[in-house]
Amino acid sequence: MRFVNYNYIRKKSFGFLCIVLSTIFWGCGNRGGQKILQETPISGTIHISVDESFKPIIDQQIKVFESSFPDAKVIAHYKSEANCFRDLADDSARMIIVTRELNREEEKFYQNSFHYVPKFDLLAFDAIAVIVNNRSADTILTMSKIRSILSDSVKGPIQAVMDGVSATSTVRYVIDSVLNGRLPGKNVVAARSSEQVINFVANNENAIGFIGVSWIGDQDDPAQLNFLQRVRVAAIKCDACGESTYVQPFQANIAWKRYPMVRGLYYILKENFKGIGSNFVNFLIYERGQLIFRRAYLVPSRMSFEIRDVQMKK
Repeated sequence: MRFVNYNYIRKKSFGFLCIVLSTIFWGCGNRGGQKILQETPISGTIHISVDESFKPIIDQQIKVFESSFPDAKVIAHYKSEANCFRDLADDSARMIIVTRELNREEEKFYQNSFHYVPKFDLLAFDAIAVIVNNRSADTILTMSKIRSILSDSVKGPIQAVMDGVSATSTVRYVIDSVLNGRLPGKNVVAARSSEQVINFVANNENAIGFIGVSWIGDQDDPAQLNFLQRVRVAAIKCDACGESTYVQPFQANIAWKRYPMVRGLYYILKENFKGIGSNFVNFLIYERGQLIFRRAYLVPSRMSFEIRDVQMKK
């Protein structure tokens, strides 16, 4: 009768399993002769989707963030706001930067699908700037006049241009907050980007454009100074000022809500571990990130700053 040494078999099987697992882990961690490191808050790569209206300011934020954390890479994909939310839902992006927070239906979707709700909060306040051609005589407007232009009920061959005819944050703001739910008129044309909006207005005397203020607000950016040489920023009547006052989308007017077309800038992060997304959010909401928003003439939401009246001596 032959006896089987089960202890010996178990020991041999366990040893063989350890060798196989070690080989698998070594092979996965050393592709191309380089060890693949697990993502940490200061190392690795994250893809984010960003509303195209904020490309200039987010490019600045990423540049400073990556200089502080050389092993961390933030790759931004600029697109319409609707596509940013689509990327978040289908896991194409862990983080998006857009002009609204999650609504209740979206929170419920993430809770049911992923068993947690992505973090989101306000980063800064932005404004919709109205730009006109340098030869235009109409550089002061009322919200009533703007509504008439956007609904194609004003006299004259005026063309309004925005960064897309649907799905963008600018179009959504115009429909929801300016036209009170009505669709824009036939005179509203689409451009592929905010830069193309500027180019269209610069080349068409009867054009009026709608873009985020971060494209023309930074007086220290040579590209934006070049934009301002080609178009003019219109002033809009301040209905809350109690007198016939027309204001441009300067920082003080945004902060005090004297300018009528103000919107928020939000982050939404779908990251339930401490990765680069969490570190980038911390960068944006604390001092350095908030100062970069301020320098770009947005109004930081987390950092207070004083605005003082001064008298200039002649």
